[in-house]
Amino acid sequence: MARRADRPQVVAHRGASDELAEHTLPAYRRAIDEGADALECDVRLTADGHLVCVHDRRVERTSDGHGRVSSLELAELNELDFGSWKHPSRGLDQEAPDLDPHGRGVLTLVTLLETVAAAERPVWLAIETKHPSRYAGLVERRLVETLSGFDVTARVMSFSWLSLRRVRERAPWLPTVFLMYRVPMRFRDGGLPHGCSIAGLSIETVRSRPEQVTRTKARGHQVYVYTVNAPDDVARCIDLGVDAIITDRPGHTRKLVDSYS
Repeated sequence: MARRADRPQVVAHRGASDELAEHTLPAYRRAIDEGADALECDVRLTADGHLVCVHDRRVERTSDGHGRVSSLELAELNELDFGSWKHPSRGLDQEAPDLDPHGRGVLTLVTLLETVAAAERPVWLAIETKHPSRYAGLVERRLVETLSGFDVTARVMSFSWLSLRRVRERAPWLPTVFLMYRVPMRFRDGGLPHGCSIAGLSIETVRSRPEQVTRTKARGHQVYVYTVNAPDDVARCIDLGVDAIITDRPGHTRKLVDSYS
């Protein structure tokens, strides 16, 4: 499915994470099947230098293991089950069917990139670097090195301007998204840090300060909004002319976006 030119892009937040376990291949494949224009992921560095798609510092919430991502090696993370905690059949009386084995172990950024590169239509990536991190600038260095090996379209996002500056220094051609939960006073005129061209605004900001979208776009910047799941919020974003909607429900949101008039 192709996106209408006058509508925002639909970005799958950690895949189709409303239905399936976040940051798993089944969640991302579902998002692609449902027509998402892009896939969003968070990346962290393992103890042995691999970029993996995990949101939290620790693995307890989304796996059956314990510990910090940064202190575990990839082989250790692959022994954990990252897929069962949010299986659709969990909690029902009947025994849940076997899960896709590719949805259990930790998802590496390389595997996600391979999935995007193999897609039958163009799909781009929105990659968020998580900070603070014990590895500091090594995260950005590994990210740029990894992306250089794939013919994919990517944006790098972060709440850390220092992280985005590191990316810009190493790969000035990569668009960067400055994420803000609350907009700092110095950027309330629609401006962004030097070298950054995209604002990432929370839906809470868009609800309470819709003029922020107008001001930002008037300064020549794009606006991405996270995390947008409710139909009223989807309509609000479309009316304001945002450029991308980041959502846990890509299939549902895609239908709303395409049907909006």
